[in-house]
Amino acid sequence: MFNKEIHKRIRIVLLIVIFAFILIVGKVFYIEVIEYKKLNNLASSLWSRNLPIEADRGKIYTVDGEIVAGNLTTTSLVFIPNQIKNKDLVASKISEILEVDKKIIEEHLYKKSMMERVHPEGRRLSYEIADQIESLHFDGVYLLKESKRYYPHNEMLSHVLGYVGIDNQGLSGLELEYDDLLTGEYGSIQYFSDAKGNNLERSSVYVEPEDGLDIYLTVNYDIQASIERELDNIVTKYNPEGAWAIAMDPNTGQILGMSSRPNFNPNNYQDYDTETINRNMAIWASYEPGSTFNIVLANG
Repeated sequence: MFNKEIHKRIRIVLLIVIFAFILIVGKVFYIEVIEYKKLNNLASSLWSRNLPIEADRGKIYTVDGEIVAGNLTTTSLVFIPNQIKNKDLVASKISEILEVDKKIIEEHLYKKSMMERVHPEGRRLSYEIADQIESLHFDGVYLLKESKRYYPHNEMLSHVLGYVGIDNQGLSGLELEYDDLLTGEYGSIQYFSDAKGNNLERSSVYVEPEDGLDIYLTVNYDIQASIERELDNIVTKYNPEGAWAIAMDPNTGQILGMSSRPNFNPNNYQDYDTETINRNMAIWASYEPGSTFNIVLANG
């Protein structure tokens, strides 16, 4: 009787152990097979860091294929503070190259962030300055591709085109109106590091940016050039407070050319006052035609 009771207890314990073992194996199988992708993505998100790569903004063309708004490739400066070993040396060298106060660079280097963009001192760097920084070979100091808006014909169509800010966002004109179409999708360089920011020996992943859409205007380049030339002649000869001209196809209503004075150079919009850059006189300064329409009414 006593032995039977012992055997019964052993069987119960054995069944419990087997059941627990099955649960453990089932849980391991669930984690390793069923939940693998989810857990792998969670783990990767803890290790991976992204260095953003800016897409090119869509170009703007005249109807005959002349580029009136394009892009220049520049670079921007980015720090990964935890990867920088000698921050004092980096601050000294970088501030010397950028010709800014050392304290400004130190503010970026000592921030408790995974990635620190040097803004605005490190934006839109020339190739010469970028080469100087690159030659230092500092850990944690990166130069990323950046696209800068460029208007090859300077003041031509300035009020129609508008201009973009330092982050390539449209601020006026067609650049603002069609900003969603012109703006592309950012790419990135994905690298891997531990919680302290130290690089892990895993290959980085490059995600290519997607450029914005191009836009073609109804404006004819030759007609626009003629309008610009004649308005400049008027301003030189008569020095008016303002002047403007519009050329339109009477059959379709398409605008073939438009310009006004005073105008501005969207490559350097910061050098102009707000009134100058935001007033397209050809649209803003509308007026009633008055008695000039009487002859039309009389014939009607």
